[in-house]
Amino acid sequence: MPIPTLARATSLLLAATLLITSCQQKPDAASAPGSTAPDATPSAYLRPFESGVRNGGVKMIPIKTPKGTFNVWTKRFGTGKIKVLLLHGGPAMTHEYFECFESFFPQEGIEFYEYDQLGSYYSDQPKDDDLWRTERFVDEVEQVRQALGIDKFYVLGHSWGGILALEYALKHQDHLAGLVISNMVASIPRYDAYNKTLRAQLRPTLLDSLEKFEAVKDYHNPTYEGLVFKNYYSRHLLRLPEMPDPVARSFKHVNQHVYELMQGPNEFKTAGRLLTWDRWNDLGQITVPTLMIGGQYDTMNPKEMEEMSRKVKQGNYLLCPQGSHMSMWDDQQTYFRGLIRFLKSVNDGTFKAGTTL
Repeated sequence: MPIPTLARATSLLLAATLLITSCQQKPDAASAPGSTAPDATPSAYLRPFESGVRNGGVKMIPIKTPKGTFNVWTKRFGTGKIKVLLLHGGPAMTHEYFECFESFFPQEGIEFYEYDQLGSYYSDQPKDDDLWRTERFVDEVEQVRQALGIDKFYVLGHSWGGILALEYALKHQDHLAGLVISNMVASIPRYDAYNKTLRAQLRPTLLDSLEKFEAVKDYHNPTYEGLVFKNYYSRHLLRLPEMPDPVARSFKHVNQHVYELMQGPNEFKTAGRLLTWDRWNDLGQITVPTLMIGGQYDTMNPKEMEEMSRKVKQGNYLLCPQGSHMSMWDDQQTYFRGLIRFLKSVNDGTFKAGTTL
């Protein structure tokens, strides 16, 4: 679900990833999305969309809340009929780990928006804890949509962003052309149960060591964090031999307070405000075309992601066989090939519910 903590130990993160033995995938030039020759890119996509002083598509948007008005950071890429708003995980990670989308969407003429939610690094970070509630984040997304001037757009939510995207769709799906839930099941109790299943697969001596730290709530001990990363997150969070720079920056910039308030101390100990969140039985209310993306090695059960695609009215399913929680990084070709196919099928009217991409 939300991406794990370690904002105060970025160097430990980078060292831990070097212990991963899997090999990075090399793009298949013949079949990879985004392989279109640069001169085939629609000229309209590159047409300037800013007036006055141009700042690369960055727009700070004022968000009205019961606690005052604050600013959130957004960045637009290109101009196209397909418009996608990206909702990052955490809570309180950043847009930075979505920077890989910049290597795939522009070649396909897809207009998209990166966005740091309130409390995240590039946006305002007010201190009032009453702000960190799911319903307020949903209202924030709608204010962002209005300020960006987009309608009949696609929202893609990853991890905690998947929770936010689902809640947004349940309230505002009249504004959506489609919905993408990436690496997030529609129930925290189900997520928590699957995490326990994965944890039980660890060797008994390691579990004993983890439990000693957890018994005294010493979750930020460097030894404990190192054990978790080396033995668990390297299998189920990100299966690459080195951590890509955008991911490392996103970890470095996490708002630890907001993360723990909503999620809990770490992936093993869900204890925050999201503890009882469950929309499993409400999935049938989603009527817009929807893509569920699962990773074979994810912290989310890929079978439940597939089941979610059947519970919505018009669902497709995409399994990333080499992917973990961050499948957009460790199974990129599968992830973006399927995602782009979904977006284009809805846009051109060829979408078929019940399809496995």
